[in-house]
Amino acid sequence: MTIERLHTGKRMSQVVIHGDTIYLAGQVGRPEMDVATQTSDCLDNIDRLLAEAGSDKSHILQAVIWLADMADFDAMNAVWDAWVPEGHAPARACGEARLAAPEYRVEIIVTAARKG
Repeated sequence: MTIERLHTGKRMSQVVIHGDTIYLAGQVGRPEMDVATQTSDCLDNIDRLLAEAGSDKSHILQAVIWLADMADFDAMNAVWDAWVPEGHAPARACGEARLAAPEYRVEIIVTAARKG
């Protein structure tokens, strides 16, 4: 089975497709913004990359969300809950971690199925 990589650089690919499974790299938002805006940016990136890979948010299997501070949990969830289609909530984990730069408040990683 082939592996397809999209938006590949020296260090990573933004999308890796193996069979009918799509793996996205961690998505972050504009670092100068608050957590709600950064979450919205992440989700916009996810929508765009999934569409390019032949899927959409209703086909997300799993999401891993890293917050720089769990105090941002409710603000992030308000954006997330409005974005996830009813009846299509993926398996999800959310934790606190030091992100790549202190300006980042949230990073979201998803695995999805291709639309069939």
